[in-house]
Amino acid sequence: METIRTIQGLRSKLAGLRRERETTVGFMPTLGYMHEGHLSLIRAAKAQDGIVVLSIFVNPLQFGPNEDFAKYPRDTARDLKMAEEAGVDVAFVPDVEEMYPTPMRTKVSVSEVSERLCGASRPGHFDGVAAVVLKLFNIVQPDHAYFGLKDAQQVAVIEQMVHDLNVPVKIVPCPTLRESDGLAMSSRNVYLSPEERSQAPILNRALAEAEEALQNGEVRPEQLRQLVANRISEASLSDIDYVEVMQYPSLTPLDPQVTPKQLIVAVAVRFGKTRLIDNRILDLERMPSHV
Repeated sequence: METIRTIQGLRSKLAGLRRERETTVGFMPTLGYMHEGHLSLIRAAKAQDGIVVLSIFVNPLQFGPNEDFAKYPRDTARDLKMAEEAGVDVAFVPDVEEMYPTPMRTKVSVSEVSERLCGASRPGHFDGVAAVVLKLFNIVQPDHAYFGLKDAQQVAVIEQMVHDLNVPVKIVPCPTLRESDGLAMSSRNVYLSPEERSQAPILNRALAEAEEALQNGEVRPEQLRQLVANRISEASLSDIDYVEVMQYPSLTPLDPQVTPKQLIVAVAVRFGKTRLIDNRILDLERMPSHV
């Protein structure tokens, strides 16, 4: 694996690899502090692409003024070791000055789909995500880009951006990986105290109950929301930001007159200072006929 820190260096390296291998490029943009969820994306890319590229960049544009940019966990040496062992060909590790040598005067804003769920409580967050992802797509020019569905809204935003702007990359959503107790893997899990960590799996259990209720015929959004909120509230340290039931990937409210193909039950909950997200995307076409 080669580690590259400049845009020009990366472009030159990838041009050479494309000539040598005549194959496709798979790409995973990450914030680093890697875990098994990231490794699952690498495995998905290796199964489909002959060149695998990973970026590690904590993007300041997607952090609000009171968020954890400075404290976001970083361990680049560990990340690079994990990436190399997983079979990444090229790791792109730019600093902020390389990515943003001058202040960004161009905004990338995906309306509507970015304004709900996390977008409602983190204004500007998805503008920052869209800007850096589009910038990275232009730098890497991948054939496929792999994203975890733990942040399903991010996937929806990026898919909409790629569709609207005709970006020549196929987005490959990958399943959420979980710890043995069901907690979705996240770099932010390291912030949890032992007691908070012991309570956090309530999110997965609440979502599983919502899925079961839906399979049993409960299709009223408010009832599903209340079921999930009640279950999460049983955890004494939980502080609910939102519980939502929406169409996916449009992230629009459910229409009682129309049965969507997919819906998402999504939650954001704070345990102490740590904000966790999780979701279930449910394919209604595969549900029992009474749903």
